Amino acid sequence: MSGGALGIEIVLVFFLPLFLLHRYGHFRKQHPLVLFGTLLSWYLCFLIVFILPLDVSTTIYNQCKIDNEKPRSLTSSDPSNQTSNSSVFPTSTPKVCHKPWSYIPDGILPVFWRVVYWTSQCLTWLLLPFMQSYASSGGFSIPGKIKTALIENAIYYGTYLVIFCSLLIYLAAHPQWQLTWQGLQTISIAAANTWGLFLLVLLLGYGLVEIPCLYWNSSRHGYLLAKTYFKAAKLSKEKSDAEENMDDAMEEVANVNESIGYGHPLRISIDTILRKVRMSEQMSRSGVILVLCVGQVICAGQRHSQTQVQWAILLEEAFHLEDVCKNETNTSHQFVHSFLSSQPPGWLGKYLYTPTIEWYWECVLRQWCYRMLALLLSLLSVAVVWSECTFFSTHPVLSLFAIFIQLAESDYNYLYIEMACFLTILFLCVCVYSTVFRIRVFNYYYLVPHHQTDAYSLLFSGMLFCRLTPPLCLNFLGLIHMDASISHQQRIETAYTTIMGSMRLLSFIADGFYIYYPMLIVLLCIATYCSLGTRCLNLLGFPQYISQSDDLTSELVEEGRELIRRVTVFQGWRERYGEQRNVRRSRNGYSELKDNDSPSDNSDSEYDVYDHHFQQT
Repeated sequence: MSGGALGIEIVLVFFLPLFLLHRYGHFRKQHPLVLFGTLLSWYLCFLIVFILPLDVSTTIYNQCKIDNEKPRSLTSSDPSNQTSNSSVFPTSTPKVCHKPWSYIPDGILPVFWRVVYWTSQCLTWLLLPFMQSYASSGGFSIPGKIKTALIENAIYYGTYLVIFCSLLIYLAAHPQWQLTWQGLQTISIAAANTWGLFLLVLLLGYGLVEIPCLYWNSSRHGYLLAKTYFKAAKLSKEKSDAEENMDDAMEEVANVNESIGYGHPLRISIDTILRKVRMSEQMSRSGVILVLCVGQVICAGQRHSQTQVQWAILLEEAFHLEDVCKNETNTSHQFVHSFLSSQPPGWLGKYLYTPTIEWYWECVLRQWCYRMLALLLSLLSVAVVWSECTFFSTHPVLSLFAIFIQLAESDYNYLYIEMACFLTILFLCVCVYSTVFRIRVFNYYYLVPHHQTDAYSLLFSGMLFCRLTPPLCLNFLGLIHMDASISHQQRIETAYTTIMGSMRLLSFIADGFYIYYPMLIVLLCIATYCSLGTRCLNLLGFPQYISQSDDLTSELVEEGRELIRRVTVFQGWRERYGEQRNVRRSRNGYSELKDNDSPSDNSDSEYDVYDHHFQQT
């Protein structure tokens, strides 16, 4: 199966970023270049994660062939030393090296890694920042958008130019370093990986603690319900602010529409804005800069749509959690919903997911499954933290992942090697990528599922993925002692590390930063466990859920409880008079892990909310 596994994975991996993009982006409403740039960046990063285990198994097989050739070469080089050599190598017949099922022929992986790596780096440092500014520009023409994007990125690209010139001066000042293309590539890769490793350790230190805690807290129904009330109070305020911003933006557009007549040269631009928001031309105010006006409308509309969708799913989550708490004392072991579903149950819900099975799952089994999963993830987190602090030690080997791989390597169990590598990288990626998906930088960067993420956030996530994935995989190779520049072992390197160049050229990075900086994970894990970041944000005026003993948290919980109670009363009133609900029930959609969840397709267009808004006003 020469290279077949590589081809199959290249095809299958494509569907993972495609699924994520369909969940977070909007294929019909967002610009094709935005979708393509995000999809390509995610795809290249997932390719690195999925193909690297094949590279490891192929390298181990090639190392086995080299090790078997050494006794043969030593014996044949000097016939008089056959007796002495036989004492060193008592078996005259070398051990047979079985070719792995996923073996990739020589020469393919170096080219593959070179294409994937440099394409992702061009995207993250050059193209995606420009596309971000282009997508968020309020210009009405392509040249206008390009001009705005270039102006906004002038400082960004100028900083790169200064750093590049500084590197050239640094190389020229050290005669022992020849200014070659290969050396320049190595220094560029080292600079990019150093920046990525700096951010990687911060995100990984947070995710190693937060992921197990999230699953453990998801098994506590009382905690989930209190936090849902807390989020309801916060989201209610955000929803009100978004509606006010929407009012201001629409008033701005309406007044500009009134002040610019049909014979004005800017009338075409006004019509463009009106077509986007689908509002009548009777709305109105006076002269503003149209580029700023349309940018304000787009931002206000996106935030308004996001809050509406998030509010709908938060209500569903609160209703379901209240039902779970009520049914825990149900002696009939039948799950009873407070509100009837607007849609008839499907075949699965009618015959398999019966009220009895639902009761046992929601009230008994779910919490125990989540607790067991949380304990398993906690053990993995401890193993990662220990290995990050000890992976530089090769005699004795202290890294747990290096021990596992070396045990499998002694038996040449390639399937176990690939599975161990894949599961380890997968866990590291979950800890890092989940933080990227959950983090929120005010309203500038915020990944919202179900087609509600704006173009700026999609592209920014692609940039983060491309900057984090290469150092993450390089760090993993260090954990299993497959990176010779860190482990200092005399063995062949993987094809992935060969494209990184010899980091020994920069000894202060290879022997210093790459080894000792990951130890900072210990302090970050302690800080995350003690919720230091959450408490700091709370002190700065950004309310965060800490515990119900905190005064501000308890106030917001009670406020959210009252909001949900009012909605519950209104919901019961609607069902009593036979009115159909506007939101679809989702039985198993609640979890502490779904802070950003929203209905599956509650907004076919991010601008359809504007029509409803103006019908009310």
